[in-house]
Amino acid sequence: MNNTNTYKGSNIQILEGLEAVRKRPGMYIGSTGPRGLHHLVWEIVDNSIDEALGGYCTHIEVTILPDGSIQVNDDGRGIPIDIHPKTGESAAEAVFTILHAGGKFDGSSYKVSGGLHGVGASVVNALSEHLLVEIHKDGLKYQQEYIKGVRLYPLKEIGETNLHGTYVTFKPDPEIFIETVKFDYETLRHHLQQSAFLNKGLKISLYDQRNPERLRENHYQYDGGISEYVTFLNKGRKTLHSDVIYISGKAENIEVEIAMQYTEDYNTYVYSYVNNIYTLEGGTHEEGFRNRLTTTLNQYGKANNIFRKDESFTGDDTREGITTVISVRHPNPQFEGQTKSKLGNTEVRRITSQILGEGLDRYLAENPSTARTIIEKALLSSRARIAAKKARDATRRKSPLESLGFASKLADCRSKNPAVSEIYIVEGDSAGGSAKQGRNAEFQAILPLRGKVLNVEKARVEHVLDNKEIISMIQAFGTGIGKEFNINNARYHKVIIMTDADVDGAHIRTLLLTFFYRYMRGLFEKGYIYIAQPPLYKVSQNRKVEYAYSDVELQKILETFPKTSKPNIQRYKGLGEMNAGQLWETTMDPKNRTLLQVQLDASTEADSVFSMLMGDDVEPRREFIEENAVYVENLDI
Repeated sequence: MNNTNTYKGSNIQILEGLEAVRKRPGMYIGSTGPRGLHHLVWEIVDNSIDEALGGYCTHIEVTILPDGSIQVNDDGRGIPIDIHPKTGESAAEAVFTILHAGGKFDGSSYKVSGGLHGVGASVVNALSEHLLVEIHKDGLKYQQEYIKGVRLYPLKEIGETNLHGTYVTFKPDPEIFIETVKFDYETLRHHLQQSAFLNKGLKISLYDQRNPERLRENHYQYDGGISEYVTFLNKGRKTLHSDVIYISGKAENIEVEIAMQYTEDYNTYVYSYVNNIYTLEGGTHEEGFRNRLTTTLNQYGKANNIFRKDESFTGDDTREGITTVISVRHPNPQFEGQTKSKLGNTEVRRITSQILGEGLDRYLAENPSTARTIIEKALLSSRARIAAKKARDATRRKSPLESLGFASKLADCRSKNPAVSEIYIVEGDSAGGSAKQGRNAEFQAILPLRGKVLNVEKARVEHVLDNKEIISMIQAFGTGIGKEFNINNARYHKVIIMTDADVDGAHIRTLLLTFFYRYMRGLFEKGYIYIAQPPLYKVSQNRKVEYAYSDVELQKILETFPKTSKPNIQRYKGLGEMNAGQLWETTMDPKNRTLLQVQLDASTEADSVFSMLMGDDVEPRREFIEENAVYVENLDI
C-alpha cells in the first residue's frame, strides 16, 4: 500500500513567469512539432497586423535569416517604451515577459485584434533560444535581448533613427522543438499571402536568406482585399459570372465583408475569418450567411416566377459551386474552445444576415443576367437532388449502402477496437492477394480496388454513389459521407493507401485522397489517413537481402556489400511483384514499415490544389506542371 503521507505541500509545483510556457508549451502553441514552430511566427506577425488593423502599419517584412532564425519588422507605432506602473520596468519588457500583457485589453489601443489572449510575444520569447527586440520610436532606437525568456539587460537606448515600428528577431529553442527548428518557406508564404488578402492594401514581404545561391522572396499587396482572394481561390475553376460579388457593412461596431462567386463545381467553398483568424468550424457568421443566402435566392426565384409549382431551394442547392470568403472584425469576439476555430457571438448571426440580405438584394436587382445564372445553377442542383432521391427511394431494396452489408471484397480484421485496427486500400487483386496472405489478420484489414476510382471532383454525389469501389470504402469505413459523416463510427483509426510506386499508383492515390477530402474530411482532421511507403529496390547477394526505399538509400546499401561479386538489384515496378512475406516485412510490419501521415494544415490551399489537379480546367494544371517539372527526380516512361 502506498504511503499517502508523502504527498505534501512541497509536492505542489508553482510555475512562475514564463516557466509554465517552457514546461507545457503545447498548452500555448498546440504542439512542439512543425505546426507549433510556425505558430511562433504567426504570434509575432499577428501583433504587427493588429497595428495594421488600427491603421498604423502599412508594411510587414518576415525574413528567414542565414542562421535559420526569424525576423519580423513592421512600420507601426513601436511598442511603448515608458515605465509600466505595475512592474517598474519598461512596457516593452512586460509585453515580452508577462503572459496576458499587451495593448489588447484596454479597449482603446486596438479596436479589433487577432492576438486576443495577449500571450503571443511572451510565449515566443519563452520558447526561443535567443530573442532580440528593436523599437524605433520618436526618433530613437531601443533594444533588449533575452535568452530562453530571461532578459540579458534592461531596455536601452542605442541611437537615433528616422524609422518607426518594431523589429523582433528570434531563434526557436531546439530543446523545446526537438523534431525540427527549420522553417518551411511554403508554409510561411501561404499564411502571409492569406493575411495580405484579408487586410486590404497591407504589404507583406517574405525573404529567405538561408541559401545564398537560392535567395527567395515574395511580396503581397491586394487593394481588392477578399474580392481578389476569391479570384485567387477560383483559379482553375470555371466561373459562372466574371465579377466577384462584394458586400460589406457595419453595425454595432462590427464590420462584415463578404465576397462570393459561383463556379461550375459541385463542391462548396466557404472560408470564414474573424479578426484575421481562420474559423475552421465556422460559427455564427457562417450561419448568418448560409441562412440569408438561401432565403434571398428563394425570394428572388418566387418573385420572378422562375420556380415550378411547389419548387424551392435548400441550403445545399444555393451553395453548390460557390466560393465565398467571409471576414468579420469584432471588438470582442467569443470563440468556442481554445482553438479559436468557431465563432460564438450570437449577434454576429443577425448582423451578417442583415448586411448580406441588403447587399445581395441590391446586387440581384442591378445585375439580372448574373442573377438568372445563379438561380439556374441552384435549380440544376435542386432538380438533380430531387431526381436522385426518387431514384434512391425506387431502388432502396437494391441499394448497396442498405443491403450488401460490408464490402464483398473486404478481408476484415478480427479486432473490433478501432484504435488498433487499420485498413489497407490496395491497388489491384494481385497486390491484394499478397497483402491478405502477408498481413496480421488480428488488426489489419485489406480492401483491394479494381482500377481507378471515380474522380469525385467532376461528379455529383448521385454519381459518386454509383461507383462500386467508392461504395466498398464507405461500407468498410463505417463513417458515412458528407453531412452524415461521423468520425465516431470509424471502424479503423488507420486508413492506409498502398499503391505502386509509379505514375498510375500516384494517380490512384490522388483520386483516393480527393474522395476522402471531399466526402470524409474528418479522416484528415483526425490524422487517420496514411500512405504506405513500399521499397523501390531489393538488393541480394548470397543470403544477404536488403531493401532500399530511395536511390540515396540504395547507394548506401550497396556500399555494405562485399566487392567480390556484384549484388543483384531488383527494381520493384509494383506491389504484385512482392510475395506475401516480402510485403509484410517491408511495408506492413509495424516494426519495420514507414508510413507517411497525411495532415491537413491549410484547407484553403488544399481546396485549390485539388481543384487544380482534378478539375476540368486544364490551363492551371499545365502551369503547375511547367513550374514544378524542374523538381522531378524520377519519372516513369
